[in-house]
Amino acid sequence: MGFVFMVMFIVGNLIFVLKHKHLLIVLLSLEFIVLSIFFFLLVFLNYISSDLYLLMVFLVFSVCEGALGLSILVSMIRTHGNDYFQGFNLL
Repeated sequence: MGFVFMVMFIVGNLIFVLKHKHLLIVLLSLEFIVLSIFFFLLVFLNYISSDLYLLMVFLVFSVCEGALGLSILVSMIRTHGNDYFQGFNLL
């Protein structure tokens, strides 16, 4: 069962590394990685018969990360007109 979550995590990292042309694809791959970590923590905490309060904290932080990523995406599209990383100058 843990092998599925490891494959999900590796696929999410591969998409993050290989498809970094658009910001939206990067954000979706980060959310996929967070989802695989969440499922792994859910199975692991149920296996050791622990309470699931850690999952609530993890979900709060992942929602904040998603909202921050979407706000960066919206501000980048408003200022530059697209979400390409090539057109975005960090200086």
